[in-house]
Amino acid sequence: MSKKRRVFIVVKTYPTLSKKYDELVCTAGILDDGSWVRIYPLPFRKLDYENRYKKYQWIELSLVKNKSDPRPESYRVIDPDAIKLIGPVVDTRKAWQARKSILFDKNPIYTNLAELISKANSNKLSLAIFKPKKIIDFIVKEVEREWDADSLEHLKEQSKQFSLFDLQQEDEVQKEFSRVDKLPYKFSYKFLDDSGKESTLMIEDWEIGMLYWNCLKSSDNDEKLAVEKVKLKYFDMFLTKDIHLFLGTTRQFHGRAPNPFVIIGVFYPPIDSLPEQLSLF
Repeated sequence: MSKKRRVFIVVKTYPTLSKKYDELVCTAGILDDGSWVRIYPLPFRKLDYENRYKKYQWIELSLVKNKSDPRPESYRVIDPDAIKLIGPVVDTRKAWQARKSILFDKNPIYTNLAELISKANSNKLSLAIFKPKKIIDFIVKEVEREWDADSLEHLKEQSKQFSLFDLQQEDEVQKEFSRVDKLPYKFSYKFLDDSGKESTLMIEDWEIGMLYWNCLKSSDNDEKLAVEKVKLKYFDMFLTKDIHLFLGTTRQFHGRAPNPFVIIGVFYPPIDSLPEQLSLF
């Protein structure tokens, strides 16, 4: 049975395709009771995804548990067209205090990756806030530049069975994905946790994908320069911030991989150096 809920959006991932698991886009946030929620699947249309709602904005929608996804926070939306925006994007005043209160008041901030992996592999969670001890590198790797043809074909068949897209023509799925280019690079953070263990996780948020395309445009299609601009923001600039990572498991590797997590969002408020008694004013 569906239930109308309020969700504070904090994650919008860049579209990915999986032939086996159909992981298109992940939208995640904080429910009105303070707990995490993953909203999946969502019909993907680029303009709707960009403009329907923003990160750090409250929305209202009808949700039901996604029985096809074993991850505990996974729900599906009943009627995407009925999503209602609740107020403007929450502001960044006082070192992002309002946003931090929504995120941190009822959710732990993990600092040990092994602890998180253990919880995920016992299906206790699949979404979490993680604060690395130190980010030591920003890794860029070139990948395939086109969507996988077999995955697109599989997605087209799935759309007929489960109405993920509500499309009529066979070539419509291909057209939908032609509207959003596949990223030709994989961006990752290499970091240390509180035990000193070194890990590398891919960054899959919508923000870094759109940053790359905007940087490419402003660099006269010079990919090397565009990548340098992305690194300038995500490494040089973000390392001066109070950086936290939103981690999520992929459906494919949840409960079975040595490390099932990817970075699905980056939270980067300024470092609040004010004494606690002064930060209230």
